[in-house]
Amino acid sequence: MTFPAPLTGVVPPVCTPLTPDREVDVASLLALVDHLVAGGVHGLFVLGSTSETAYLTDRQRELVVTQTVRRAGGRLPVLAGAIDLTTPRVLDQVARVTAAGADAVVVTAPFYTRTHPTEIARHFRLVARSSPVPVIAYDIPAAVHSKLPSELVLELAAEGVLAGLKDSSGDLAGFRRVVTGARTHPALARFSVLTGSEALVDAALAMGADGAVPGLANVDPHGYVRLYRLHRAGDLDLARAEQERLCALLGMVGVGDPARMGGSSSALGAFKAALHLRGVIACPATAEPQVPLSPEETEGVGKFLAAAGLL
Repeated sequence: MTFPAPLTGVVPPVCTPLTPDREVDVASLLALVDHLVAGGVHGLFVLGSTSETAYLTDRQRELVVTQTVRRAGGRLPVLAGAIDLTTPRVLDQVARVTAAGADAVVVTAPFYTRTHPTEIARHFRLVARSSPVPVIAYDIPAAVHSKLPSELVLELAAEGVLAGLKDSSGDLAGFRRVVTGARTHPALARFSVLTGSEALVDAALAMGADGAVPGLANVDPHGYVRLYRLHRAGDLDLARAEQERLCALLGMVGVGDPARMGGSSSALGAFKAALHLRGVIACPATAEPQVPLSPEETEGVGKFLAAAGLL
């Protein structure tokens, strides 16, 4: 499909359902896509952090993109992560995911070694030069150890190198600088600024963000779409109440015992457990070596769902 510019609305970073032997569960992936489309979302982002892309083989990544694009059927854009250590490897990923049908690619800074902003800029320019589809920058310093400077993002956007930004940095001041710059620069009218925070979507929209890429939208797409629509309609009190309901639901990411698992195992395990409990996917398995939730922790996820009216 033609990629919308700017991209707006709720664009969930789609979980990758796995079988018990850690292969992509295609039937569950298609069911998840149907669940998200029925929730009214405005796009799909596969092969990001919530998709466990770092754990997937190239074969599995291609399968995820191909099947998602096929199921979406041109009804909404499919963004695919082309996330790898260095520029040559990212260029290879761009070729793979665009051949599989992605409407845009999402790219981080290189992350094997620490890189200078000049090198990061060169990286994005080289990717954009080779990509047949728009390039969206993914600012996630917790994973790649480099923060994308807001001035650099705006510079690359003005050059036409970047079509958008997915900001998962947690730097609200920097996010505001990008939003303000995009709003006031005449060359950036088609540039999309999206927050990756589940808990601050209403605040980001109030700043002028175009939309959100919240992992929790896998579990409750209707809630995030409702929040987006309420805010756009100017019903700010109702939007705030919906955001607070979603913040309470987000508490599920903390069910995992930190003495035996990391935060990623707990959060991704909770999202998948919730999707399994809701009957969307067949198996809540996460990729190795992440630690699975215990039955008691999964029961805790169910309590969050029940409190949010989702069970």
